[in-house]
Amino acid sequence: MLLINTHPEYGLDLDPADLAMLGPEGAAAIGRHLARRAGHAPTPLHSLPGLAAALGIAGLHVKDEGQRLGLGSFKALGGAYAVIRLVQEAAAERLGRTVDDADLGDPAVRAVAAGMTFACATDGNHGRSVAQGAQLVGARSVVFVHGGVSDERVAAIARFGAEMVRVAGTYDDSIVEAARVAAEKGWTVVSDTSWEGYERIPALVMQGYTAIAQEAFAALPERPSHVFVQAGVGGIAAALAAQMLTRFGTERPFFTVVEPELAACLFEAARQGRPVRIAHGAPTVMAMLECYDPSPLALRVLFRAADAFLTAADSDAVEAMNRLARPVAGDPAIVAGESGAAGLAGLLAALRQPETRAALKLDHSSRVFLVNTEGATDPARYAELVGLSPEAVAAG
Repeated sequence: MLLINTHPEYGLDLDPADLAMLGPEGAAAIGRHLARRAGHAPTPLHSLPGLAAALGIAGLHVKDEGQRLGLGSFKALGGAYAVIRLVQEAAAERLGRTVDDADLGDPAVRAVAAGMTFACATDGNHGRSVAQGAQLVGARSVVFVHGGVSDERVAAIARFGAEMVRVAGTYDDSIVEAARVAAEKGWTVVSDTSWEGYERIPALVMQGYTAIAQEAFAALPERPSHVFVQAGVGGIAAALAAQMLTRFGTERPFFTVVEPELAACLFEAARQGRPVRIAHGAPTVMAMLECYDPSPLALRVLFRAADAFLTAADSDAVEAMNRLARPVAGDPAIVAGESGAAGLAGLLAALRQPETRAALKLDHSSRVFLVNTEGATDPARYAELVGLSPEAVAAG
């Protein structure tokens, strides 16, 4: 299902606060951080001319976040970065001096970090990032997960030293519980969604995601005509939409937000023109995108900078995973998890529907940019849906 953005704020410049965090200055800040981050390298940008030809478009490029900072997901850029920035700020206030990335090994800075506890709710990937960030600076982390998070994903978070807490209900319920417990105990919540009175930390998380666009801009041979980016609460979509707007202005690519049709909270918010929580329904295979309450901060950006909102079926996601795992005409194989492939799932859904294809102006001249937001973060589930192990696909 497609919804063209008709919000009254569509086409306006970003709010000044959002511009400061997600525009050129914000992207430069995460760039400086990553330049000092051990083990960091830009993730690959794959050209898939064979798949593009099969789909009837001129070009297709996929930024592969499945190799980001050892976590297998774009979220490695967000939670850890926010934790590190918050420790730097706390240490600077305590020590009365400037603290930057070069000071993170300073015993005085680590002593400040050791007294801090960071809490978050997660479907898996954000929690790993927060836990990794806390481990890097010597802080404590407590991660809340709902009943739908697999034991494999819980174990992947716990290996970074996080204390794990199971919560009954959905991802949104785990957000509420994490905030409640953190308030009682004086912990710092590092969430990738915002709520009234709580925006700066989610904005730092989103600022981390702007690195994806900056790396892509440096590697793309030409400006894409279309961008499809998946969304849960909206953080990565808003970060990339802000980058497209501030980089290209009125010449920006047509930006489409993709969600699972079973958990399309941004789509419904766009339809109603305001933040709205949708009812919990059947689970989607795109588990990392199964969110029912959008981030107001992300919506504020997307209402201005996104051109359309699109839903994709679970079958589209599974098809996208398999198309990337079994490339054609010499294209590289890409290991994309259920949610990682959602951008391609949206493109497939759009191309299959003549009215949607026409509304998005997708044709033989279109050059599409996508992000594989995660690799096989649950290898057993990946093998079940693709019929191949992640290792077999990665081996070509």
